[in-house]
Amino acid sequence: MKSPLALLPLVALLAGCATSTNTTVTPAPGVPGSQIETSFRQVITKTNEYRFLLSLPKDYAADPAKRWPLVLFLHGAGERGTDLQKVAVHGPPKLAKQGRDFPFILASPQCPDGQVWDTDTLIGLVDTLQGQFRVDPKRTYATGLSMGGYGTWSLAVKHPERFAAVAPICGGGETIRALLPAQREALKSLGVWAFHGGKDNVVLPAESERMVDAFKRAGVTDVKLTVYPEAGHDSWTEGYNTPALYDWLLQHRR
Repeated sequence: MKSPLALLPLVALLAGCATSTNTTVTPAPGVPGSQIETSFRQVITKTNEYRFLLSLPKDYAADPAKRWPLVLFLHGAGERGTDLQKVAVHGPPKLAKQGRDFPFILASPQCPDGQVWDTDTLIGLVDTLQGQFRVDPKRTYATGLSMGGYGTWSLAVKHPERFAAVAPICGGGETIRALLPAQREALKSLGVWAFHGGKDNVVLPAESERMVDAFKRAGVTDVKLTVYPEAGHDSWTEGYNTPALYDWLLQHRR
């Protein structure tokens, strides 16, 4: 039975009012090299909206008490815009559209034109899904390709405590965040399986290698990188057609 696709909006409001204040001071004359303590404060209001495709397992309604894993899929730069069906041209939503019945809830948001993935909004989406659907919060996963691979790495380093495992494909990220002491304990129990094409000249394989190395230095033991030697930028087709990927994700619990 084909999993249903639903369209739901999400608006994430990040607190505050758009005001800024600062104090102007004049350095004391005749004191070379003097430095005066002062401050700048700005509170920003940000409104983001992600429309998304939602696919529920065929047995979702059979047991009202059962909680399901959640997989968040992030598309690449080419699928941005307002045509939500573009999200289903690659990866898990493509397979769901073809009739694949995944044993998890699949949420595939669309990033607006001219933007990149915003981790605060994505976490807001995860919060919304966990509140409105029977999601097992200990079995929440993220994966994405290209720009979505960058978004997946960003979620992993900024919010590792929210995910049991991640699978970034042909992406990269900020290695320094993985090395910050505040993140290390949550990172150590995060599963990471990265994929890249050996002949990728859009996002070089070194980007995935750098992130995997940083995670290892941070103490992450469940981390691996699969490189397809003959693949170019499109390493996602082979990656997402690998049944072992989904089995690997679902064996992890936070």
